[in-house]
Amino acid sequence: MNRRKLIKQIGGGVLSSFFWHQASAFTGGPFRIGACDWSINNTGNLGAMEMAKRIGLDGVQLSLGSVENNMHLRQPEVQQAYKALADIFQVGFTGLGIGELNNIPYKSDDRTDQWVSDSIDVAHALGIRVVLLAFFYNNDLKNDPQGQAVVIRKLKEVAPKAEKLGVILGIESWLSAAEHLRIIEAVGSKAVKCYYDVANSEKMGYDIYQEIVWLGKQNQICEFHFKENGFLLGQGKVDFARIRRCIDEIGYTGNIQIEGAVPEGKSMYESYLQNNTFVRKLMQ
Repeated sequence: MNRRKLIKQIGGGVLSSFFWHQASAFTGGPFRIGACDWSINNTGNLGAMEMAKRIGLDGVQLSLGSVENNMHLRQPEVQQAYKALADIFQVGFTGLGIGELNNIPYKSDDRTDQWVSDSIDVAHALGIRVVLLAFFYNNDLKNDPQGQAVVIRKLKEVAPKAEKLGVILGIESWLSAAEHLRIIEAVGSKAVKCYYDVANSEKMGYDIYQEIVWLGKQNQICEFHFKENGFLLGQGKVDFARIRRCIDEIGYTGNIQIEGAVPEGKSMYESYLQNNTFVRKLMQ
């Protein structure tokens, strides 16, 4: 069923137990295991909810949308459709991300200011705690002090709204822990933290285990991407058993989002069944 037809059928007529489900989703333990909708072949697509159910995930890290669909998750009827499917499949929302910032940079395109501001409202409406702000490709902040200054200014402006609604804006980038912290401290808001992607930081040559402990003990990590490039989780370059020990050391609880981790020649579905099993065993 296409998105428009599905929204029409379920968008306004479902009285669901969605909010009860969201509130109770943490009862199984201190961690919820989700995956990015863009990693399970459903970027900005309602089909992510059923796919998450098939894989056995607790939830989905949703995309706010794209330029083409005008960041469609801002529309109440689209939100309602996702809520209805969350209830049908008993799968929650483990996060929200604005991947389009990689193409339309927050650091240089003022159209993105409204997207980030609106993402806070969307997160609040869907019971999501963290919004991932992506800083890669066109939005890369590494070795760009001018771009960093613009981002600091913009985050200072929008952070009070995030604080008021209890939403955290997570910066994910190629920056080191120290570079992330400089931006966070310059913004000066508890609503801005580091979104830590273990594979990205490992690729940059950072000591990811030291970084997690250093940032985490300052309460500056809002969420984690458990990721590998070209490997299943646990079979690549990241020592996830050591990551778990670091997480225990900093006392982190909350969402763990699986990203990437599909080897060449292996299907996404088969890979994510294995990735989900691996993370659940690791975090039990």
